[in-house]
Amino acid sequence: MIDWVHSLAGLLVGLLVGITGVGGGSLMAPILILLVGVVPATAVGTDLWFAAITKTVGGAVHHHFGKPDWSVVRRLLMGSLPASVLTIALLSKLPRSSFQSDLILSALGVLLIMTALATLSRRRIHDFARDLEHDRAQRFRRMQWPLTVLAGFILGVLVTLTSVGAGALGATMLIALYPMRMKAARLVGTDIIHAVPLTAVAGLGHLWIGNVDFALLGSLLVGSIPGIIAGSLLSSKLPDRLVRPALALVLMLVGIKLLVG
Repeated sequence: MIDWVHSLAGLLVGLLVGITGVGGGSLMAPILILLVGVVPATAVGTDLWFAAITKTVGGAVHHHFGKPDWSVVRRLLMGSLPASVLTIALLSKLPRSSFQSDLILSALGVLLIMTALATLSRRRIHDFARDLEHDRAQRFRRMQWPLTVLAGFILGVLVTLTSVGAGALGATMLIALYPMRMKAARLVGTDIIHAVPLTAVAGLGHLWIGNVDFALLGSLLVGSIPGIIAGSLLSSKLPDRLVRPALALVLMLVGIKLLVG
């Protein structure tokens, strides 16, 4: 049975994803927790499956047009997939209690605030990293490989624990590490392609633990597909200078709400 309240949540997030490109998807788990009343662990596990399915479609499009940077994707996965498996192993040892919920809520709140800051600071981070690479090119490029693996490891832990981080936060990390190499289309393609196996592994891990609600997932997908289409059509009519700060403000407020209760 389709639950139209859940479908409405999917529609809302789909609109945000379509309008903002990256960042809006960070609100799926908080919406499920705060507005729908889903248990935090189930919200995260179901959101990971939602992300894996929707990002697979987006990743297929970017792969077809040859936009992702596959060498960067491989470096990220070297860190993120082992980190995801390790995080799932640790979560499986925690009792399904208020401690686990509090851990997820606290991590999710912090991540949303960090995502808001990354959304607002992306241009400045890019300019700083570009100047640094220009001035210290050889040293900067020697550090790119290990730092990319480390960035993947951090994203693997964060995404598996909260379902947040693979979008805006991951894109900001890539801009900082590859300021000359990551043009807009390549950045989005690389970010999405990396997120597909990461969210799939994390989602399978949460399924193994028992944190996935497939009825909820189906209802979310019913709403999100038209939402993404409508949001994509709206995005060309809304100025980025208004959309980005508005999204950052919402992410910040929701993150604070999760932290303070």
